[in-house]
Amino acid sequence: MKELAILFTIFVRVGLFTFGGGYAMLPLMQKELCLKRSWATEEEIIYYYAVGQCTPGVMAVNVAAFIGHKRKGVSGACAAVLGLILPSLVIIPLIAALIKNFSELEVVRHAFAGIRVAVCALLIDAIIRFFKGGDNDAFGIALFGIALACSLFLNATPVVLVIASGIAGVIYKTVRRSRK
Repeated sequence: MKELAILFTIFVRVGLFTFGGGYAMLPLMQKELCLKRSWATEEEIIYYYAVGQCTPGVMAVNVAAFIGHKRKGVSGACAAVLGLILPSLVIIPLIAALIKNFSELEVVRHAFAGIRVAVCALLIDAIIRFFKGGDNDAFGIALFGIALACSLFLNATPVVLVIASGIAGVIYKTVRRSRK
């Protein structure tokens, strides 16, 4: 029961102190789960993000479910997911009620612009950390470039990119093993 409370509390903090949606939660999750708690390695968290991205639902919620399940099974997954979404369930209705009255104020528009910049900085930090911790051979870098180009110029969906990259990775590793 104590670990369920800890899972719940950790994910409440993640949900409470991040702005900008699921992707903005990633750096905080990474710090909390990999660095502070050692509940997942950098490599595992990258896999959780990849699978969470291509499964139905919100990616951050999926990752919370994976971590919770790893720690305490189904009850852990429920505690982690509930902890993650609870702050939003409370805060969003409050903000929605207030935003109608204040959305046109210049100071509010500037605040949201500043929040967007901070979220971008957090995402760039997470990308750099993933790049440092990932498998950075020439194939991986080339696959990253191709996926980025497909996303930017062909508007390929994340699901297609993740599945195609996964298939390419399996083929590449299989061919490399067979040559050895």
